[in-house]
Formats: sequence, structure tokens, C-alpha cells
Amino acid sequence: MAAQNKQVLLANRPTGWVKESDFRIVETPIGKPADGQVLVKAIYLSLDPYMRGRMNDTKSYAASAEIGGVMTGETVAEVIESKNAAFKAGDVVCAHTGWQQYALSDGKNLRKVDPKLVPLSTYLGVVGMPGVTAWIGLLDIGEPKPGETVVVAAASGAVGGVVGQLAKMKGARAVGVAGGKEKCDFVVKELGFDACVDHRSESFLKDLAAATPKGVDVYFENVGGKILDAMLARANPFARFPFCGMISDYNAVDRYGVKNLISVVGMRIKIQGFIVSDRLDRWPVALKELGEGVASGKIKYRETVTNGLENAPKAFIGLLKGENFGKQVVKL
Repeated sequence: MAAQNKQVLLANRPTGWVKESDFRIVETPIGKPADGQVLVKAIYLSLDPYMRGRMNDTKSYAASAEIGGVMTGETVAEVIESKNAAFKAGDVVCAHTGWQQYALSDGKNLRKVDPKLVPLSTYLGVVGMPGVTAWIGLLDIGEPKPGETVVVAAASGAVGGVVGQLAKMKGARAVGVAGGKEKCDFVVKELGFDACVDHRSESFLKDLAAATPKGVDVYFENVGGKILDAMLARANPFARFPFCGMISDYNAVDRYGVKNLISVVGMRIKIQGFIVSDRLDRWPVALKELGEGVASGKIKYRETVTNGLENAPKAFIGLLKGENFGKQVVKL
């Protein structure tokens, strides 16, 4: 066992775009588990857009990361030593241990996973929180019906890619929005969407209209900004807009705002923000369906894997800029 535990701490609260200097990498002694505790060693660390909000000291649905504290995050980890009857050495778990190699846990928030069912990294993506986010947001809030048009922003990402595939399974037309031809091609050719529109193109609005000739019935929001405004203008009466995130504003000092909000009234649009952790009752059935879908090959995914915890800050900044492709994880 390594003598030291590598950790990534929050050094500063960013104003605007996150910088690598907002993090600090340290090494600390590895703790020994007390009665009822386990010591886990992280295998993969998940990097997710929500972490940007945790770096701020503002009112939110979850506590902010502390200056000098370990950055928050979920890992797939192996139990190295256990003094908890519910776990044994060698168990593989999902754990909210943050950006560090080793951590102690009382076991209450550990979820055992099967390393033989699907690749371990997918428990942080398509068979984890992002996948469940897609499942709950689309099925419980979006409620797509056969023949309807479902549009999802960040369609090549960890959440968006699952949204479109689930929409297709429900008999809907799936349209993605992504940044660049490579990502759009992947969304259509690999994930099976009916169409994908490049939001970076000068013809974005024209292309969106061509891809949604019957308007938009469900729009799954991950981005905000000009894309949201375009969807409001394309919405059909009684459209449903599940709001998962608005990454375009996460680093903005002056936020974009919304110009077409009047459509909410005229089209009677239902807009519902949600946090996936509020619906823990839905996780078991969602994880079961997602795991079976990945194991059978019916649900496809893509990952960007960064090696080394010391490279997590750079990878996180790249994630916020859209430089990753699919789910971003760090292999420790």
C-alpha cells in the first residue's frame, strides 16, 4: 500500500472560468479504519459539470466545497481494509470519496457494484448518476410518447447520449444538439439518433428547424443560453422541458438570459428543474434497466479517460469547455 494519499484540494473560489491554480495537490497520510469503517482505494474518479457549482459559496441544493478541502466527487473504489461487517476486502463500490486516492467511510453511502456485469467506469456514467439523471428526467418529467420529437442538448455527453437512446426505445424521434461534426456524427451513427444539429454552425437555427419539422415536444436541457432560446421558439403546445443543467452559464460572469420565455405561456410549456438525488426511490429500477441495456449492447456510450489524479484539474476545465467526448473519468 502506498505510504501517502494524494488529494486534490480547492485552493480558491473561481470568478469566471476555472483555472488550474484554483486547485492544490497534496499528499497526506493514509488513515486506518476504526470499528465500523472501511478503507477504500479509488479506481476511477467521475468528473461532472455540477462540480463547478460546488466551487462557489452560494445558496444551492448541496453544500459548497470548502477552501482547503478535498474536491467533491464520486469514485468507483475497491475496499482495501474493512472493519464493517457489510463489506469485505476486495468489494468494489461506488463512493462519494472526492478527488483523492484513498478514503475512510462508515459504509452508509457505499453502493456495491458488480465488476463482471459492465466495465467499472460505466458505474460513474451510463450505469451511474448521469444515466439515472437521463432516465428520470426523460421518463418521469419528459414523458415522451411514440411519434413525438425529443431534443437533447449536449447529446454526445454522459447524460444526453442516454436521453436520446431512451427516447428511441419509447418510439420517439430523437434529435441531438452537439458541438462539431465529429460529435454530431457519433450521435447519429453510433447512438442511433435520427438527427443531430451542430450548435456552432452559422446555420444552427435553420438546421434545427429542418431536424424538427413537426416542432419539439420534449426538450432535455443540459446547456441553456442560445440553445434554450431556440427550443422555446420551436416548442409545440404542452411541450415538456426537463431542466438538468445549464453549463453555458456555469463560468459566466454575465449570464446569457432568456429571450423567448414568452413561449412558455403561449405554448403552455411545462418546465421542471430536477436533482437526481431527490428521487432515490427511482434509482434501483433505473440502474437495473441501464445495466441490462449496456450489458446487452442496446445502450451505447463513449468515454474520455484521463490518467492520473494530478491531471484531474486540467480534465475538469476541458469538460467545462466541451473538450471531452462522452463521459469524463479519471483513471487513478
